[in-house]
Amino acid sequence: MPDATAQPPEFLQAVASLRAVRPRPELLVSALEAPPRLAPYTWAFSVEADAGRSPGEDLDEPDTSGRLILLHDPAGQEAWEGTFRLVCFVQARLDPEQLGDEMLPVVGWSWLTEALDHCGAEYVALGGTVTQTSSVRFGDIAGPRRDDDVELRASWTPTAPDLSRHAEAFCGLVASAAGLPPVGVLPLGHRTP
Repeated sequence: MPDATAQPPEFLQAVASLRAVRPRPELLVSALEAPPRLAPYTWAFSVEADAGRSPGEDLDEPDTSGRLILLHDPAGQEAWEGTFRLVCFVQARLDPEQLGDEMLPVVGWSWLTEALDHCGAEYVALGGTVTQTSSVRFGDIAGPRRDDDVELRASWTPTAPDLSRHAEAFCGLVASAAGLPPVGVLPLGHRTP
């Protein structure tokens, strides 16, 4: 890993713009250690959705979580079409009635593209996958007997050095995957005091 004092100014500015994100209160943001071998310079953060949990409830296994990794190669990479690349992974727990829904991957992908477009986060070379997974636990493994999830993995190249709109879009993606209503919209049956 390169020495922090040797990090290029454009990388430090990109990291600062990602750190500046101020997500909605239901989202918990934490810095992560980024995988060092993906590019000469890397940085990452995670987002967990605190949807429908009681205050102070443990988030050891959040229903929805994601991580966004910033990659920077000053020499650029042809496949990236630039010197920066954003890589994301989001995992959300499914309700039983969503299992096997053939439209779920299309909807999952739209969470990302709509979030990027809504935030004005300009990009090129967007690609990724949406996968439905089912895991059944046996024996002494802790946790619920069965987990059914949707996973979105994607990467794209931002076209501007300020990545704050991309961080905002990523938080919007996690909120959509968690089923949170748009900011300012209350769920049906919710009463204000």
